[in-house]
Amino acid sequence: YRDHFTPLIIHPSIITRLSGVGSRWPFHVEPRNIVEDDPQERVSAEAAILNSRVNYYSRLTASSDRLLSPPNHVIPGPEELYIYSPLGTAFKVTGSDHSSKNPSIITIFAIWNTMMGTSILSIPWGIKQAGFTLGIIILIFTGLLMLYCCYIVLKSPKAIPYVDASDWEFPDVCRYYFGKFGQWSSWFFSMVSLIGAMVVYWVLMSNFLYNSGQFIYNYAHNVNMSDSEFGTNGSDKVICPFPNTDPGGNYTTSTVYFANSGNETSDVSFENWWSKTNTIPLYLIPLLLPLLCFRSASFFARFTFLGTISVVYLIVLVTIKTVHLGFHLEFHWFDTSQFYVPEFRLLFPQFTGVLTLAFFIHNCIITLMKSNKHQENNVRDLSVAYLLVGLTYLYVGVLIFAAFPSPPLSKDCIEPNFLDNFPTSDVMVFVARTFLLFQMITVYPLLGYLVRVQVMGQIFGNHYPSFFHVLALNILIVGSGVLMAKFYPNIGSIIRFSGATCGLALVFVFPALVQMISLRRQGVLRWPSALFHTFLILLGVANLLAQFFM
Repeated sequence: YRDHFTPLIIHPSIITRLSGVGSRWPFHVEPRNIVEDDPQERVSAEAAILNSRVNYYSRLTASSDRLLSPPNHVIPGPEELYIYSPLGTAFKVTGSDHSSKNPSIITIFAIWNTMMGTSILSIPWGIKQAGFTLGIIILIFTGLLMLYCCYIVLKSPKAIPYVDASDWEFPDVCRYYFGKFGQWSSWFFSMVSLIGAMVVYWVLMSNFLYNSGQFIYNYAHNVNMSDSEFGTNGSDKVICPFPNTDPGGNYTTSTVYFANSGNETSDVSFENWWSKTNTIPLYLIPLLLPLLCFRSASFFARFTFLGTISVVYLIVLVTIKTVHLGFHLEFHWFDTSQFYVPEFRLLFPQFTGVLTLAFFIHNCIITLMKSNKHQENNVRDLSVAYLLVGLTYLYVGVLIFAAFPSPPLSKDCIEPNFLDNFPTSDVMVFVARTFLLFQMITVYPLLGYLVRVQVMGQIFGNHYPSFFHVLALNILIVGSGVLMAKFYPNIGSIIRFSGATCGLALVFVFPALVQMISLRRQGVLRWPSALFHTFLILLGVANLLAQFFM
């Protein structure tokens, strides 16, 4: 009916109660009191009939009885509402969000840009841990599973009957189905993903700052490190930072490498003051800790375009390096050779842990999709975004793995951060590290702001209770990053543990349970669906447990 009726008037006291269908009481006023560009001369008869119909329903409805509430088809849409002023003037309600709606292409790339994070640096390492063939299969399979679970999260508010859940996020959905336990547990696992990302950022910022400073120092003092690094010769040098890397994935040796890296410099004093694990993580504290204490993070949100530039540059860098190095592949299906890893390895759960975080966007997908202009295309746009993300990961992971020069280097030399396989003197890699360093310096306060808002809001009901509360929280977050950068700077392991932990609840368990409960309440739950969603839950549990045995 809405397309044929003249807009009606809503009193301000009623506007505040629009969440309840039975609380909408439209009125009409004289057209001369309606403020708009083209006022109508009189209220149409159809509008008067609609007004009478709604008032009829309202008289039938008691305050505690919703059965006789006006049905949706007789309630004016938001675009047809006016706010009635006691002064005798009615103002058109112009939805404030209409101007902020984005076309599908913007929404797709917003999801792509949000999902593209530090995990892209560990994709080649993950493929190496799983084996080239199995790694590609796992990447595609995990991406499809993550897409389906994200689809469940996206449509979960709309599947709740008799409740206006249009402004709900997934923690609200979990609270509806599982009570306080669902709300607090979803909040906890969301914090795990955010804090895990901040720890990874601190490790990477320490890495990039160290290598950038080393590049500038070597260039200024004409220091040549090529002879002291184990790697290939030529203009596109590839190095193996720790030549005796254990094929089984001994991370203790990797930690030793990080601790000892940089010892080949000729200036001992510079080495002491510019250490990747001993000093650099501490140098970041006076820079980033004050930024975390800002009351608002809107200033740093202006630099999110650096993320897109960094990813595009990484893709260009990978392409150029691959063209220069060529492909180095040799298939050994189950046995390990001197220079090549098997196509199928038992270490594949490490890759699934990384991919769980790499494809993770479930805690903010509802918010991102609310700005999509055509809501009917949400599922299509989400699928296209996941396709682009998967293709980007495949492109970077496959090319870096295939182009890694074996022989003379073993594929097991691929580092959790593939940029570490290029020497400090590489100019293109130096530019990539510099781009990523500045991007992370701007994104890190945004992540800290999200953590602060959720932690302080849940505990104190105030996003900024006091400066000392915020400072204490930020010191804990920064301290965890410094400790990991000093004692365990392996981003591959940090990503896989945090990804498997947050993915257990927000990717597998809660979406699968929400879907089964929703289908059961509708009376359409069948045993194939129940088995499949139970399998998702078991997969999430196995993914987390397997990380402790790899």
